[in-house]
Amino acid sequence: MTSIDSFREDVSRFVHDRLPGDIAAKVATGRELEKDDYVRWQKILGERGWLIGEWPKEWGGGGWEPERQLAFLQETGRAGAPMVIPYGVKMVGPVIQTFGTEDQKRRHIPGILSSDVWWCQGYSEPGAGSDLASLRTSAVREGDHYRVNGSKLWTTQAHWADWMHCLVRTDSSGKPQQGISFLLIDMKTPGLTIRPILTLDGQHHTNETFFDNVMVPVENLVGTEGRGWEIAKFLLGNERISIAETGAKLRLLGTLQQMFERVRASDTEPGFLKARLQAKLLDVEMQLSTLVALETYFVRAWAQGRPSGVDGSILKIRGTEILQAMTEVALDLEGPYAAVHDPADLHDGLQVPETAARQASAMAHEYLYGRCWSIFGGANEVQRNIIAKAVLG
Repeated sequence: MTSIDSFREDVSRFVHDRLPGDIAAKVATGRELEKDDYVRWQKILGERGWLIGEWPKEWGGGGWEPERQLAFLQETGRAGAPMVIPYGVKMVGPVIQTFGTEDQKRRHIPGILSSDVWWCQGYSEPGAGSDLASLRTSAVREGDHYRVNGSKLWTTQAHWADWMHCLVRTDSSGKPQQGISFLLIDMKTPGLTIRPILTLDGQHHTNETFFDNVMVPVENLVGTEGRGWEIAKFLLGNERISIAETGAKLRLLGTLQQMFERVRASDTEPGFLKARLQAKLLDVEMQLSTLVALETYFVRAWAQGRPSGVDGSILKIRGTEILQAMTEVALDLEGPYAAVHDPADLHDGLQVPETAARQASAMAHEYLYGRCWSIFGGANEVQRNIIAKAVLG
């Protein structure tokens, strides 16, 4: 057994032993997780030293190589653990370590490590989603503050956040990428307004955020003014190992296989339908196995020094397509129940008994929310353009 295989077993056993029962039950039944659920689990991981396993050892992390990072993500996802919310640990934390001042490090890193301070990301805007260089939210320096005006779109979990790491335009005179800066913004600052967005699944995951003369101290600028584009690319590069989310997909595949066994055992479903559903299930299983193999190949290559290039774009597109195909199979397996989705089903208490209709509603949510992944993390159309430009020139 390799050290990675042994580590995978340790992670799986740890999740089984330490994941609180109510959180495990919510994940297993497709109920919506609350902020407290994520915080509790991240604190448990923190006690074990696994919340920041990929951080350098000088910052208290484990200094995990990419293959170990991937193993952790896959096994926690497969075992039904909530994802580690990335905005603090995986995004702004490494940015502050690398580009921040000593005061910024002292002020912000402890809250990230303890999961007591929650972050969100202010990147996309109306008209500037995947094309971040088009962003228009302005930050004009006035003495020892920046006056920020504009808006951000798709600010996931902004309604939970204490702070935002935000891209703003501090200069419009040169190339668009040269006029962007990276600010840390306290979400309690006067003039900052959050408006909920209900996505296709009827849930409140994301928001619009408006800045009306929001005064941000100059000391909250990360790096130098105009260096935000470089920092943004650094931050997005840290997402490459998690972008395909194969662990959660492996767990979903297991659920689909259990659902199919119930259909196969049924005396009411015709044989031709069972054969058709089995063929669809085998197809998505093959696609997912191929994605896992491709992801493993990329991660090992990165560990040996290969530039990631368009690898992340490839994983993002295929991960999205396979997730959507899997949720389509889920609805086929649910049959007529899948035609109705009540968002309230995701918020009913664990004391409410699990029924076929409630389970189907949870799967319908997976299907509907899965459509959003074509946009999240950079629209798939833009990712294809990135790949085409890199390959075809």
